Order: sequence, then structure tokens, then C-alpha cells
Amino acid sequence: MNNLAPAITCTAVVLVASAVALRGARFASGGTGVRADLEDWALADRRQGSCLIWCLLGGTVYTAYTFTAVPGAVFTSGGIGFYALPYTVVICAIAFVLLPRLAATARAHGHVTVADFVRVRYGSPMLALAVALTGIFATMPYIALQLLGLRAVLSVLGIRPGGLAGDATLTAVFAVLALSTYRYGLRAPTLVSVVKAVLVVGSTLAIATLVLTELGSPATLFARADAALAATDGAATLVPEPSLAPAYISLALGSALALFAFPHVLLVAFSARTDGVLRRSSVALPGWTAMLGLFALFGIAALASGVQPPPGRSELAIPLLVLDLAPGWAAGLLLGAIVVAALVPAAVMSIGAATLFARNVYLEFVNPMATAAQVTRMARLMSLLVKVGALVFALGLRDQAAINLHLLGAVWALQILPAIVLGLRHRTPHRVSLLSGWLLGMVVGTALVNHGGFSPLVPLSFGQVDVQVYAGVVGLAVNLAIVGLTSPLLDRLGVPRGLSGVLGSAGAAREGGVAS
Repeated sequence: MNNLAPAITCTAVVLVASAVALRGARFASGGTGVRADLEDWALADRRQGSCLIWCLLGGTVYTAYTFTAVPGAVFTSGGIGFYALPYTVVICAIAFVLLPRLAATARAHGHVTVADFVRVRYGSPMLALAVALTGIFATMPYIALQLLGLRAVLSVLGIRPGGLAGDATLTAVFAVLALSTYRYGLRAPTLVSVVKAVLVVGSTLAIATLVLTELGSPATLFARADAALAATDGAATLVPEPSLAPAYISLALGSALALFAFPHVLLVAFSARTDGVLRRSSVALPGWTAMLGLFALFGIAALASGVQPPPGRSELAIPLLVLDLAPGWAAGLLLGAIVVAALVPAAVMSIGAATLFARNVYLEFVNPMATAAQVTRMARLMSLLVKVGALVFALGLRDQAAINLHLLGAVWALQILPAIVLGLRHRTPHRVSLLSGWLLGMVVGTALVNHGGFSPLVPLSFGQVDVQVYAGVVGLAVNLAIVGLTSPLLDRLGVPRGLSGVLGSAGAAREGGVAS
């Protein structure tokens, strides 16, 4: 197929999204930009309603890489790739329970980041620093990973990602992203997330129609896909073996839990206008899950159609399928949707990491006397540096390196979850216990991932039974065991808990004030 028509329409979609990011955000901010305080830049002044939060939360959680990697996993590994569906269902339940409580505390006491909450709740600058730095380092490869979705589109359009044209295209797209978020903060990706939602819904329906029209009924697709898998090496099947149940369950549960420790998800929650907004948005999140489920089925369609991505590039399966089935202009629209799907999470992630640094590293440890305007300027500068770093990382290293580091990032993010979730209890664990559990969980999780050759699954033996489980869950189990065993012991030894060991969240905030 001539790639000119899809390239033109794909470019047009990206230009429209860029215009929305720049001009729409300017209009949403009243035409004068954002105020000098970090709350307005990073959280859009906490005024986001239900529709915007649904688009932004879904657009942040369901990234471009998700919409290409999940069907890619099904394409190469069969049914085990469908673990992403229970994972996203669990996300909806956790979001409904956890996010409104955290956001209510943040809104009542002026917390801008989750590390602010931890700082005040436990009276521990070091625990807050651990949360902030872990969030930053876990997010960086996640941003770079969004570029894989963009590079997949460039590849199928005939633009070699490692060449000058590919690098220039990625740089140009990220330059618009950097400028819009630098000037308008969270307002820019919020408006683009509405465009993303429309494009993803339309693309999902369009691809489903093309698949059923061109490739036949679902029964035919599954039969052909099963035969295609059997013709490869015979190991992968559309129905996972019962022995893979622990791997399937731990991957789904661990991935869902890790998501709520990433700063970009909590940043979106803190920007909501009320608790009810978050609850309504969480109830409606399965709409995004349904679209992801269809994309996973498109991996079956790619198998059935005989699509052949280059070895090790399974994320290209869906873009190649689209290019094969759709007319040129329609393929360009669908591929443009994948590009826009990468812009929203990359922008929110950069804002989240930059805000953590400005608020919980720069203000807390570097310049405690900084004014609100100085902190906001630092956050804006860091948002640029984070994007530049992610771009350099993506351009300079292999795709597999970004995937490996993101795998580590998810394992690391899980280790700060106890400090966040247990901080909502009336009586919290000891801050020293949480720091110790975090440290040991980080070491164990990192060692297991490295020992397994950067596989998310590690083998464990229980007598005669050998199972595979997600490395992050093992690290989290060690983390929680340390917290549970040492916290009562430290109490008996009389080690002080800090400001708020036995206070509720409101009491902790009154004691800690806004100096968090």
C-alpha cells in the first residue's frame, strides 16, 4: 500500500490534537495562562468535573503502549496476554475505594502530591523523600515507553524510527507536548484527553467493523489464530494452562496495585472537584476496559490475518493489521489515534514527576524558603527536563531497554503503596518500619527481576509444587511482612512514631500544617 495517504491523515490528526493542547488550554486558563502557584499548574486548580476526569483518568491509565502491547502479547503468547482485562477491572474497584479518600484528604489539607500526604501523615521527611524519588524513577521509563507506540506508527508508515526522519518526528511531537504542558500544566493534557477518548472509541468500533467484515466471524478468527499459534512453536495457546493461574492472577493483581502508586494517576485524582466526581468516573472506567478488551481480541485477528511484524516487535501487529484492512485515509486516522493516545499519559506523567521533584525534593531539602512562584517555575523546568530525558532515552537505547526499566519501575512503585494505603488507617504503622519495608522490598524485587533476565515472572517452589508469580508481588509481600513484624517491636522499644502515628488524617494535617 502507498503510505502517502495514511501519513497525511495521521499528520492531520496529530496537528489537530496539538492545536487543542496549545489553544484549548489557553482558552481554559482564561487566556492569561496559569497562576504562579503549583496547585493551579499541576492540578488545574482542582476544578475537574466528571466528564473531564473520566477522559483524563482513562486516557492516563490506558496508554498508547497499552493499546499496542496488550494485543501484541496476545499475538505472541496467546491467552496469557488477556491478563490485562482482569487487571483493568481490578483498577476500577480500587479507584472507587482508594482515590476519593486520598483526594479528599489532599483537598482538605492542601496536599499537591502523594508525598505531601505521606510527609504529614507520618511526620517523616525521609519517608516522603523515598516516596517521591521512587515515583520519579518509576515514571521516567514509563514516559519513554509511550514513544514505542509512536515508533510503531512511524514504522508501519515507512519512516525508519532509528533514522533522521523518525527521530525528527518524535522530537517535533514531543516539542509541542513540552511547550503546552510547560505553559498550561494539567489543562493541556486534560483537553487532549477528550480528543483521545473520541478517537479511541471511534477507532475501536472502526477496527472491529473492519475485522468482522474482512476476516470473518469470531469463531473463524479463533480457529485460524489457534492454528497460527500452533504453527509457531506449539508452546503458546489461546487457552492458558491451569498451571499458569498463579502467574495470571499475580500479574493482574500486582499490576493493578502498582498503578495507584504512580504519581500521574494520583495527580489526576487530586485534580478532581469532589469525591463524587471520582466515584462516578471510577464506575464508568469499565468503558475503557471494554475498548482494551476489543484491542486484545484484535491480537487474535492479527494472528488470523497472517500479519508478520519483525521479530521482537509484536507491538507492530495492530498498526500493521490496520494498514492491511483499512483504506489509506482511514488507516491514517486510526494510526493518528494511537499517536494521540501517547500524548496524554506522557504529558501527565511528566507533570507528576516534575511536581514531586519541585514540592518534595527542591522545596523540602534544597530551598525550604522558596516562594510559591519559585516552586512552580522549578516544576515547569523539570517537566521539560523529564521529557527531554525520556526522549534521549528512547532515541539512544533499544526498545527492550525501555520495557525492562518500566518493568522495574512497576516493581518499585509497588513498594511505596503500603505507605500510601496504610496512611489512611486510624493507627498507622511505624515510619521506620515503612522505610525498612520499602528498602527491603526494593532490593528483593529488583534482585528477582534481574535474576530472571528481566522477566516479570519468577519461579517459586513450595515443596513439590513449582509456580511462577509476579516479582513485584513477592517484593510487596516481603515489604508488608517487615512492616507487620517490626512496627509492634519498635513500639515496645519506645521508638517515637513521629507527629501522627495514632492520629487520623485530619489530625495529622493539623499537626503538620502545610509545611509538608
